[in-house]
Amino acid sequence: MIAELNRLVEYIDGHLTEELEVAQLASTLGTTEYHLRRMFSSLAGMPLSEYVRRRRMSVAAAEVLGADDLLGIAVRYGYGSTEAFGRAFRAVHGAGPSDVRRDGGPLRAQPQIRFRLTIEGNSTMDTRIAEPPAFRLIGHSARVPLIHEGINPHIQELITSLPQAEHARLKQLSNTEPPGLLQVTADVDPDYVEGTHLTYLHGVAVDASADVPQDLDVIEVPEGEWAVFRTEGPHPAALQETWAATATDWFPSNPWRLRPGPSIVAVLDRSEDFSTATCELWLPVERE
Repeated sequence: MIAELNRLVEYIDGHLTEELEVAQLASTLGTTEYHLRRMFSSLAGMPLSEYVRRRRMSVAAAEVLGADDLLGIAVRYGYGSTEAFGRAFRAVHGAGPSDVRRDGGPLRAQPQIRFRLTIEGNSTMDTRIAEPPAFRLIGHSARVPLIHEGINPHIQELITSLPQAEHARLKQLSNTEPPGLLQVTADVDPDYVEGTHLTYLHGVAVDASADVPQDLDVIEVPEGEWAVFRTEGPHPAALQETWAATATDWFPSNPWRLRPGPSIVAVLDRSEDFSTATCELWLPVERE
């Protein structure tokens, strides 16, 4: 995967004035747009679209400092007007093209990213590949913003709004893997941009033929392979660290890639105050 990401970066730099066809490029690289975007955002710390915008504006800055017409520069970089180009330019550099042309700055360059895999060998990831038949995720869902670190208050609000009897009822409905009460995220933006909205479901897994109470939401999950990562320690820090390590350590060195589908956290054991927990992180995968 590291090689594919570096080829993507090289392609971007060679085609900064063209529209980027990510799906077509991913196919050429032997992967999928979904996996490419997820891995890029996880490893680069920014969405692919944001990197492209920053690189375009970094290179465009040299032309802005020249004598070319600003409208011509804007059109060359895919903008229909100097106003649209100016907004993108200002978002990167903190000043508009006219100001930079007059004052010579300020300019904030986005260097070309290079991905490298560093294997230290001082830690292991407790992982297995599961291939369950089709199943259903049932429970209570809400649209919430994506938050990368710490407790998501919107998710916490949903969970705490449910009476204890409802948690017990859900657990009784569970009849297949993943086990127990589940924290499910679905419909996630492939670029994994913080603040974008996703579907969160608090519930359980049942087999595909199970009867579902009418008051519960349902996510249908087709048959497929899953990478299952076991985590133990402070919650949610240990879980979030493992989630990040799947992108930095596990996927680059294993013949699997992410496929579209929900991400699932099964809480296997927890302290009374939920400060520590043992969890399983289920990610939908397919062989490269």
